[in-house]
Amino acid sequence: MTTSIYDQPPMERFKRERALAHAPVRLEIERLVCGSDYGGTSWTTVDEADRVLELLELAPGKRLLDVGAGSGWPGLYFANATGCEVVLTDIPFHGLVFAVERAAADDLSDICSFSVADAAALPFGTGAFDAVSHSDVLCCLEPKLAALRSSRRVVRGGGRTAFTMISIPPGISAADREEAVAVSPPFTHTDETYPAMLAATGWRATDHIDLTDVFLDSSRRMQREEEAHADELTEMYGAKDFAERLRRRRARVDILERGLLRRELFAATASGDG
Repeated sequence: MTTSIYDQPPMERFKRERALAHAPVRLEIERLVCGSDYGGTSWTTVDEADRVLELLELAPGKRLLDVGAGSGWPGLYFANATGCEVVLTDIPFHGLVFAVERAAADDLSDICSFSVADAAALPFGTGAFDAVSHSDVLCCLEPKLAALRSSRRVVRGGGRTAFTMISIPPGISAADREEAVAVSPPFTHTDETYPAMLAATGWRATDHIDLTDVFLDSSRRMQREEEAHADELTEMYGAKDFAERLRRRRARVDILERGLLRRELFAATASGDG
């Protein structure tokens, strides 16, 4: 009997997603849903990436750390759009292999570097960066405070961060929360609010943007596109896993329509001297 990937630990599922993200059908769907073609696994759209680079005030001479960068979306896009220097990190390294290749293809190798690094224990000097970004990463990490504290340490005083994450609204019933958790990244639920976590780790929140409507629209489009490419995706994932994948897509749209899940963008400034 074939074991479904959905019966495997989250990291094994994540590795498989990274491995398949550059299949032609996946890149085509990414272009249709997000406007990008990096093999990304976050929900960041091009419009959202443009908003983030403005919040971070990126420019030539600035140094950005992109945490959980995967195959380079949107970190490489930031480098290409602004000329800033970018260090891309992730665990596991699978996505970074593609990011290295994409940086070379886009003639960005001179301003981009790569490191296999844990978000909760970043191996960089204090104040080494002007800004730090991460896209839908904290909802995949259990040690959120440690990750925010680590990113604060490596950003200079007055430096900036901007990040997106998926979360579960407070005040919903236990049954509704259980439904939302079932179709969310592995560590979406948290008892602490993100503004509280930012304040506790040396960040001063400056912007909070609700992206839930955009997330719902993207989720609907993703579902439609995967249904439209069912034959190719079934061949790639296998019938059992693709059926489960599509079931989860539909369930997430339902959860979003019921207001049981949200996606947000936070921006903050590093307090103190760093």
